[in-house]
Amino acid sequence: ISHTWFLSLIQNEFRTGKIDLDSTMKLLETLQIPFDFVHVKHVFKKTVDKRKAHVINIEDFRAIYRTIVHRPEFNELFRAYSQNSKILADIELIEFLRREQYETESCETTALEIILKYEPIEEVRKRRQMSFEGFIRYLISEDCSIFKNDHKTVYQDMNHSLCDYFISSSHNTYLISDQLIGPSDLWGYSSALLKGCRCLEIDCWDGSNNEPIVYHGHTLTSKILFRSVIQVIDKYAFTASDYPVVLSLENHCSLKQQEVMARHLENILGDKLLSSTIGETVVTQLPSPEALKFKILIKNKKIGTLEEETLETDLDTQAETEDVSESESSSDEDETDEQAPLYPKSSSSKRKNERRPSAPPSKKAKKKKPKIAVALSNLVIYTKSQKFVSFEHSLANQKCYENNSIGEVSARRFVKRSANEFVSHTSRFITRIYPKGTRATSSNYNPQEFWNVGCQMVALNFQTPGVQMELQNGKFLDNGGCGYILKPEFLRNHDSTFSPHNVGRYSVPMSLSIRLISGHQLPPSNLSKSNKADPLVHIEIYGVPEDQTKKKSSVARSNALSPRWDETFSFTIQVPELALIRFCVEDEISLVANEFLGQYTLPVLSLNKG
Repeated sequence: ISHTWFLSLIQNEFRTGKIDLDSTMKLLETLQIPFDFVHVKHVFKKTVDKRKAHVINIEDFRAIYRTIVHRPEFNELFRAYSQNSKILADIELIEFLRREQYETESCETTALEIILKYEPIEEVRKRRQMSFEGFIRYLISEDCSIFKNDHKTVYQDMNHSLCDYFISSSHNTYLISDQLIGPSDLWGYSSALLKGCRCLEIDCWDGSNNEPIVYHGHTLTSKILFRSVIQVIDKYAFTASDYPVVLSLENHCSLKQQEVMARHLENILGDKLLSSTIGETVVTQLPSPEALKFKILIKNKKIGTLEEETLETDLDTQAETEDVSESESSSDEDETDEQAPLYPKSSSSKRKNERRPSAPPSKKAKKKKPKIAVALSNLVIYTKSQKFVSFEHSLANQKCYENNSIGEVSARRFVKRSANEFVSHTSRFITRIYPKGTRATSSNYNPQEFWNVGCQMVALNFQTPGVQMELQNGKFLDNGGCGYILKPEFLRNHDSTFSPHNVGRYSVPMSLSIRLISGHQLPPSNLSKSNKADPLVHIEIYGVPEDQTKKKSSVARSNALSPRWDETFSFTIQVPELALIRFCVEDEISLVANEFLGQYTLPVLSLNKG
């Protein structure tokens, strides 16, 4: 049957005789199976080389199709369940689903749905059976993805307080290259939002014509208009997710231009901008992502508290914030504590002294209190930036809507020395971590160590590929990719005594067994003139320190089209709620060096059995 079906699909193309490589590729695409051009080209070339021609006949085409599509590992599985090795009856498919895919509920319905969805041969489909062609299409489909189907949509409770979630966050979102001389670009914002990022950073400085600009201050990075940034955010904010977006302002503007910023935010964002509390005036707990759907929140310093209604509406009103101690900017987000000074100290203090000749050049001199425009202050509701002093100070004085930003160096020190207090702090207050200023090339730190203590906004340079962004992307695949992931209970509970270094009673160990079977159409090696590679697979677990581990497979020699491993790897994971698993495929190019071919990272609890 499948032979007749196959010929009926392709014979039209061969009416005029033989076909070339381009037509072969087009014809393969109509069969709705993903093909990689490099591999098809190689198999095609092998077929025609024998005859010194550049075209193939119908039988050659069938042979090429079978070489690529009829994978031996699929055939072995099919034959194990099909009595006649030609067709799977519905009861045989049900048996396969139970034993291999660990399906427990309504297998009969599932089997029928699979047949109707994937069986391409009509008469087989009508008999409620499955051919090998249908079986292949099912096995390579999204339904057989290693990522749980029901985690591809929002499935978590979105009614907890905002601080109960990990929130996908970006650092210096406007930069698309390095931190010192590279371009600033609006694309930084649109691409981050399309990846589901929910917390964006905007560095604001005074620009000409009373128009604030966005760039990495005191560097040679290019400048873009604040207004344009807000227009792009308005356009893309809710394309990938309905849940709230937080704009983290690093605000260096004069009062006059802060008022312009406030005006742009109100005029461009309109109803999307959250400009007053929802529900109760006295805020004892942050609202939920659900309650803030389709809203954009401003994270910046604020005058006084949320409870004190600001009465001054006079445009010229200038109000000072509370003493912001040594911080030089009107924003806690001014990442000076981690910044590598880009100018020699002497010249910067000289510039300050030119403005105030009376000021002593002493480094300890109290800096002028920064000012913030009332119009901008009034737009800060649930995300007020508050300078971090200590965990004790926060516990005694901080309000639930006040957030801290802590640089990675200090944060790492806290993780090491006072993880319990850190967990207690993040169970109460939104905490943002940002990369140290010496990361001039926009490199990233490992976000896992800060997720382990419940930090909500672990900000990374989205423009820089590598393991760190792969962990970020893998973690936030969960919950429908909406950018909010509910933290485990032990990171939400105010009385939690959880520490990633000593998980104790918080551990519910999980045994994980991974059978690495095969690969298919992998990218060939850069050293290969054809379609070859020497692939091996690393399986890595990221999580609490106790769970960090790596295992690797043997090398499959000279085969990128269909390498086989058939190896099993076992892991015991102490805190699966925080663990990610990363599969990384490399090409062994020498005894000491491997080349990256591809990777896939996902949460351990999103792994699909089967």
